[in-house]
Formats: sequence, C-alpha cells, structure tokens
Amino acid sequence: MTVILVATMSLDGFIARPDDSVGPIFDWFSAGEVDVHAGDEQRPFRTGKESADWMREHWGRVRSGVIGRHLFDHTNGWEGRPPAGDHVVVLTHTVPTDWAHYGTAPFTFVTEGIERAVAAAQDLAGDGDVTVTAGDIGGQALAAGLIDEVEIDLAPVVLGRGKRFFGEDAAETVLEDPYLVVPGRRVTHFRYRVRR
Repeated sequence: MTVILVATMSLDGFIARPDDSVGPIFDWFSAGEVDVHAGDEQRPFRTGKESADWMREHWGRVRSGVIGRHLFDHTNGWEGRPPAGDHVVVLTHTVPTDWAHYGTAPFTFVTEGIERAVAAAQDLAGDGDVTVTAGDIGGQALAAGLIDEVEIDLAPVVLGRGKRFFGEDAAETVLEDPYLVVPGRRVTHFRYRVRR
C-alpha cells in the first residue's frame, strides 16, 4: 500500500483558481481520443493514449482517497460516487448528515484530524493505494509524515494565483528524483518518492 499526495497542478504551483474553478489545468481530461475511467464508470476521461495508460496502471491501484470538507462541498461529494477507487474519507469539523447521499454512499466522515483520516482510508483500501488530495489537507498529511509519494499531473498553464498544491503552510520537504515521467497531451505526469 502506498499513500500518494495527488492533483493536477499549473506550472506555477496551483490546483485551482482563487474561486475554486480549475480553468484550463483540467484540459488534459478531454484532450484525446481514448476513454478511460478512474473509478466512476459514469464519468469517463477522454485523454491521449499515454495518459490513459498512466491512469489505468497507477489510478487503477487506488482503493480509497482522502479529501477535505471544502472539496467535498465544492463537488457535492461527486453525488456519492468516488472519482477514483471505491471509497472516500472526508476530513471535516462537522459530519454532513443532511447530505442527500449520507449513509448510502461509500463516504466516511472523520473529525479527529489528518492522521485518523489517512488511517481510515488505509483500513478501507486493504492492499490498494490511498490518495490524499493536494491543497491544505495534502500539505497537512505531508507535514505529518503520512505521504509516501507525490504525484503531480503538470498542466502547461500559468494561473497566476489560486489554491497551492501543497497548501498555504507547507513544510519544507525533500523528494527523491522523479521515478516516473510520462509526457501526455496537455499534461506531464510525475511521480516522486518522499525522502525519509
């Protein structure tokens, strides 16, 4: 099992604009001719072959993911369907018991902090991989020593300002050289191991 900090990032280090829109950094999701599913069969990506192969191999091992309440609210929990893997763990201060899919969707809500959220995702993942979405939650997990690898899907876009990949209070961290680099259409995929 590997715990991976992951997101698509602009060249200047942002995962979204200040208003949470992603603009052209997600263009690679529809820049090709190959349909691929990260987990949800109702939401295919239409990428280039290189990205499709990358997604099938690496995202195909993901069984659970950790997100923050902000992303959960922004996406409405993807209507109860995990975007990748089988289960989502949401780190939140309050459990959204009024959410339309509460109790029926494969979502677990954790209020005890990032360590507990990652542990819950690991329990749910079995021998599969766990993702932690970049941003403030991802930065907290990295600072706490919970991240094994960092995956950056680097888009050839400069946003200028927005939400940072490692959050607003990232701790200094040294990564190994990338062990995988996959050039795709409108994206380059990188994987780094966290230096221990």
